[in-house]
Amino acid sequence: MATTGKCHCGAVSWSAEGPPQHHAVCHCEDCRRWSGAPAVGWIAWQADGVTISGETATYHSSEHGTREFCGKCGTGLFYRNPQVLPGIIDIHSGTLDDPESQPPGAQIMVKDRLSWTAGIADLPAFQTYPGMD
Repeated sequence: MATTGKCHCGAVSWSAEGPPQHHAVCHCEDCRRWSGAPAVGWIAWQADGVTISGETATYHSSEHGTREFCGKCGTGLFYRNPQVLPGIIDIHSGTLDDPESQPPGAQIMVKDRLSWTAGIADLPAFQTYPGMD
């Protein structure tokens, strides 16, 4: 059974065959700045097992790293780095159609982790936006 996902507006969708290579939450500054989030989930497959429908825009974020996103809604989708991850495509796990089905197995680049994220589970939690019951 394939794993599927899409961008926020649905203009770009993807499908991956077989089990992922890994799924990790990345804390590096590069991912944080690019996504605008304190950490980013990345789930990876062999690139030849992933089918992408729709057009992505590309940003070269480092000498060897390329990030792809939807040019219509801006959703970050894919990361490729043939030097570090040959043959692998990393996919933002927040774009999974069923994100509960694939929990991450590790945190990476914790040397860059924001110190306040360690206590995030201790913050007050609201089922909806406060006051919007």
